[in-house]
Amino acid sequence: MGVKGFTQDTIQDNLKVGLVLSGGGAKGLAHIGALKVIDSLGIRIDYITGTSMGAIVGSLYASGYSGKQIDSIFNEIDFDDIISDNLPRAAKTFYERENYEKYALTLPFDNFKVALPSALSRGQNTFNLLSRLTLHVSHIEDFSKLPTPFFCIATNVETGQEVILDHGSLAQAVSASGAFPSLFQPVIINDQILIDGGVVNNYPIDELRAKGVDVIIGVDVQDDLASRKDLSSAPDILLQINNFRTIKDMKIKSIKTDVYIKPDIKDFNVISFSEGRKIIDRGEVAAINMSQMLKAVSLKQANKLRTPIKIIPKDSIRINAIYVEGLEKYTRSYVMAKLKLKSNKKISYNAFNRGINNLVATNNFDSFLYEFKPTQYTEGYNLHATLKEASKTTFLKLGVHYDDLYKSAAILNITKKQLFIKNDVMSLDLILGDNIRYDFEYYIDKGFHWSIGLRSKFNQFHKNVAAEALLTPEEVITSGVNKIDAELDDFTNQFYLQTLLSDDFAFSLGAELKHLRISSETILNNTNQNSRVFENSDYFSLFGGVKFDTYNNKYFPDHGFLFDGDFHVYLYSSDFNNDFSEFSIAKATIGYSQSFSNRFSANLTTQGGFKIGENETPYLDFVLGGYGNNFINNFTSFYGYDFISLPGNSFVKATLTLDYEIFKKHHIILAGNFANVEDDIFNTGEWFTVPDYSGYAIGYSLDTFLGPIEAKYTWSPETSESIWFFNLGFWF
Repeated sequence: MGVKGFTQDTIQDNLKVGLVLSGGGAKGLAHIGALKVIDSLGIRIDYITGTSMGAIVGSLYASGYSGKQIDSIFNEIDFDDIISDNLPRAAKTFYERENYEKYALTLPFDNFKVALPSALSRGQNTFNLLSRLTLHVSHIEDFSKLPTPFFCIATNVETGQEVILDHGSLAQAVSASGAFPSLFQPVIINDQILIDGGVVNNYPIDELRAKGVDVIIGVDVQDDLASRKDLSSAPDILLQINNFRTIKDMKIKSIKTDVYIKPDIKDFNVISFSEGRKIIDRGEVAAINMSQMLKAVSLKQANKLRTPIKIIPKDSIRINAIYVEGLEKYTRSYVMAKLKLKSNKKISYNAFNRGINNLVATNNFDSFLYEFKPTQYTEGYNLHATLKEASKTTFLKLGVHYDDLYKSAAILNITKKQLFIKNDVMSLDLILGDNIRYDFEYYIDKGFHWSIGLRSKFNQFHKNVAAEALLTPEEVITSGVNKIDAELDDFTNQFYLQTLLSDDFAFSLGAELKHLRISSETILNNTNQNSRVFENSDYFSLFGGVKFDTYNNKYFPDHGFLFDGDFHVYLYSSDFNNDFSEFSIAKATIGYSQSFSNRFSANLTTQGGFKIGENETPYLDFVLGGYGNNFINNFTSFYGYDFISLPGNSFVKATLTLDYEIFKKHHIILAGNFANVEDDIFNTGEWFTVPDYSGYAIGYSLDTFLGPIEAKYTWSPETSESIWFFNLGFWF
């Protein structure tokens, strides 16, 4: 910290004061602390400029917010969601949810070449937030006409030249100034591709001086050069190289700064948003340390404070007219349907943001920028939106997984959008590992109209299963075995129609052809066999399904409701065992999740199913046991028992899960499940009696970009046995 080129004796009456705020990522939160002190001393800022985070904080101050108000705003922000562009699960279609909840990495794939994405985030959430916070000045296009005149700096990525942004949309300008390379994608303004202004000018003091200010107060949150002991990795060295220029510039620019405030934030980095409160406090301390010089400035100002502006956050907005630009592949009606917007209607801000999320979640657009311009002669705003359609339609997706049933696996996916028509998508999963599998799907998405899908899936695994699941009671007794090493192959092909009754409510109809083969080398019919085949039949069925899903998270829900019902009518079989007759299977899952605090939630799930008909084929019956999220056919998880342990043609089950998030993304899980499962329990009344089977679990789960990493210890009082279940990564 220090004072450069400024004494009380040299200042003139009614000073015109400028404020420059440097970029620095999360360290830029220190600007908020400095602003609180500046306000408390009664200093009138006559012009403000900034770069990157300095531009974000500076624009809010320029629009009329006080330092304390900005502090309150940032206290309410979840920076993880803002920076990563996390979209609510509800914004995604059922198809998009499955994709989002299966793959760890998605890369553009064009001309048989894999490319890196232009950025980790579109910056859409950041833009939405800035747009809402600056709505009260959306009618001002000349930033010098803001409550406090303002400009910010961006970089033209094509020319490398500095761009001064002093007019247009304030939210767009600030988004461009803060578009940190590789983190946020560039912002296009006036046909210029713009990124973070810190690349060329992270402390625009000369540009501010040119505005005719007498005294400049500067807050510098840039890194100093690291010492030898801190240069321990390649990223550290690259960051050091990048800082050479900015630090060299600051040796000159700091001297030009009349009141130079340098917070002590060397312990933080550009992504230390989780420590934002500490950073804000450091900025406040730094400004207080310069209070003598700041008071001297204040004493030489007349009409010290800005005219107070009462900023009332709006919960809703009236949109009178809607203008959309940038559409070629997609129609205006498609966009409006996703946004759920109509002209001359009042809409809540939450509903408006949900509409944006719905549109962005399609991944058919690289950006959605918009302005609210006040409508002349009437209340409300006109919405002017500019979309940039996605140029990439082919993607390579990757993921890894381990569980106790399928063992280790890696998934390689090719997704192609607009293969034949604008709204179709083709997806192929190749799953390599201990059990090779594949999943192919072609889907024509027509939203609330009937969509068309084709799916082909091959699934296989080896597992020691309960003998009762494959053998007759007589064979179990005569063989004397409790477990059988079984191999299951399932090859399923479906044609289906699906319509959305709402964003979270889907109804489907279809036809299915399934080939099921089950064999074992444990139990042989005679010594000449290498294996015994229990099932090797083709099944044809018709099916219908209803799904209503408002869970906010597939793996760790803390609010929402789930209903998933399925009904299959099996009409034909190649009948390997000569025991087929027509039958049906109905099953349903009902779940409800509720949070009781920011950390503690509960999920209650009930399941049930039954077979209709006299068919003797047992291999599509219900079987409980194990832990998993992607079981096929009628397998169902059950704590306390190994996979495929409890068979029957009907079952009921209830599970209560308690989830305590000890700290962000780290979960302690307590669960109990209870069930009755055997043949015809709905006929005998057994479904409504004291549960025959129970199991309990305690575990730890970590929510990562790869998916959940879980370890669960489970036990059952009926068997007095305990079983560990492990899982790594998204389920597929």
